[in-house]
Amino acid sequence: MAKCIPGRSGKFMKVVNLTNNTVLAERLECADTVLARMRGLLGKDFMSPGTGLLISPCKGVHTFGMKFPIDVIFLDKNNAVIAVGNRLRPNRMTRVYFRATGVIELPAGTLETVKTNIGDRIEIG
Repeated sequence: MAKCIPGRSGKFMKVVNLTNNTVLAERLECADTVLARMRGLLGKDFMSPGTGLLISPCKGVHTFGMKFPIDVIFLDKNNAVIAVGNRLRPNRMTRVYFRATGVIELPAGTLETVKTNIGDRIEIG
């Protein structure tokens, strides 16, 4: 399930696409409280390569108030990719994916580089 690992608060996790054995992020942060999910990436000027944010639970995201584009991955309860958003620009919204249990936000262009697609299996740890 796309959720934060208990006891990992304040520590980075790694995200791997098991389908093609590529690393999506070495430094994944977790937003699993109401306040952290609401804040998301707001207030940041950019995302560094190798970083990401897991929002859990989450079924849709927006980029209102953000200063940079992002890539997004929607995961189901088995950590399978059910939708992706490439280079989602500021002041946009995704649709709501009712099967999603979490979303990973990544620097724009990450999904093209690591070739992550719908159906791929993701490991968070």
